[in-house]
Amino acid sequence: MNIYTFLSKKLGIDTIDSSFYSLIDSWDSWYRSNVSHFHRYNIYNGQNKIVCRRLSLGMAAQVSSDMADLLMNERVKITINDEPTSIFVNAVLERNRWQHKSNEYQELKAALGTVAYVVQVDGAAVYDDEHIEGGDIRIDYVRASNIFPVSWDNGIIRECVFRFRKTYKGKVYYHLQIHKKENGLYVVENHVVRDTSGSGTEILPEKWSDYPPFQNMAPKIATGSEYPLFIIDKLNIANNFGDDNENPMGMSIFYNSLSVLQSIDLKYDSYANEFSLGKKRLFVAPEIAENKNGDAVFDENDVVFYILPEDTLEKNDAIHEVNMELRVDEHSKAIQDDLNLLSFKCGFGQNRYKFDRGTIQTATQVISEDSDMYRTVCKHELVLDEAIKELVRTIARLGTAIGVKGLQSDAEIAIDFDDSIIEDKESERTSDRADVAMGAMSLVEYRMKWYGETEEQAKKKVVENGDVIE
Repeated sequence: MNIYTFLSKKLGIDTIDSSFYSLIDSWDSWYRSNVSHFHRYNIYNGQNKIVCRRLSLGMAAQVSSDMADLLMNERVKITINDEPTSIFVNAVLERNRWQHKSNEYQELKAALGTVAYVVQVDGAAVYDDEHIEGGDIRIDYVRASNIFPVSWDNGIIRECVFRFRKTYKGKVYYHLQIHKKENGLYVVENHVVRDTSGSGTEILPEKWSDYPPFQNMAPKIATGSEYPLFIIDKLNIANNFGDDNENPMGMSIFYNSLSVLQSIDLKYDSYANEFSLGKKRLFVAPEIAENKNGDAVFDENDVVFYILPEDTLEKNDAIHEVNMELRVDEHSKAIQDDLNLLSFKCGFGQNRYKFDRGTIQTATQVISEDSDMYRTVCKHELVLDEAIKELVRTIARLGTAIGVKGLQSDAEIAIDFDDSIIEDKESERTSDRADVAMGAMSLVEYRMKWYGETEEQAKKKVVENGDVIE
């Protein structure tokens, strides 16, 4: 189905140009190392077209995975200074596999530019006034190709359509969820469209009971909130696609490096072919391939021997040895040069990757605070920090909406990102301990800095440990 036609002609909704989603598809192809007409291509050998598969180092996936590990790993800590809110939010995150899915979607964010977290309610009672009560909070994780902005300002998406693919009895359906404002408050509209030619075939709400994936879904829900139930998360990279500099979608980490990715795979494929095509061979005249009894002299399963037609070789050259010269060093240097360029263009500095004996090794050493990688990570953390905080607030607000008492959506939130890759942190921590000992830094300040605690939590811990708060 053509979702752009359905949105514009059936619902009267405009979104960004479809050419941008073609770009997202291109990024996805590079991420999967399966780019049409590049990784799959034909070569004419003089008689026939031979279908070929170009080998890939998979560097688009590698840089995306590395950025995800730098931004979101098991050491990232979310601290909420209100205990009931903290317990509730962390239970929702755990139930929705946040620790696993957050890293996975940071990788998809790096590869495809944008992801979204849509907060929903399962099993809620929907009343005639379209309001809900009860149920469990669910987080739907959405990749870029299923996010369609409707309105935005200053790069912030205010209204949006999200697409969810469902399969029932071998047929594909799309659940379109529209988050929009009416009279200053958000409502959520649901539509179900069967995947057919053209703009698809809409399934009306009165028929939803016949389709298990949509049986308990309401056509429209009033959230009663001025805040959306979705959070858009993207890399902190300016969108420089096309002439429209107002596009609110994010850019892939390797968008400006596609030519480098292409060069890397071209050279790596050639490198691998050196060993395939450069194998040692012995060309043998037919008269010595058999003994006087007609038995084969050479093992018929040994591929190093190739029997030529009669009179192809000279009489005095019944066996001709061919040793192709392998250009390993030249290929390795060329690939390494491209890897250095890719690393630089993706914000990792110039020495992130090393091509060694046909494989990629990733630098694991710590980095200094004035390095390109450190500045890149800090830049992307600015956006991710706010996205996680808004997710926490949204969960707390929705918890209150479904009847959970005592939650504070305005509670103080601190995100402690993993800084273990940063050089000299241990020496900095030792210095801070000395400052605490001499009274230049308080224990509360120390705990806030190194344990990611809020001021209230730090003071409570200090008192529990029997120390004095000055």
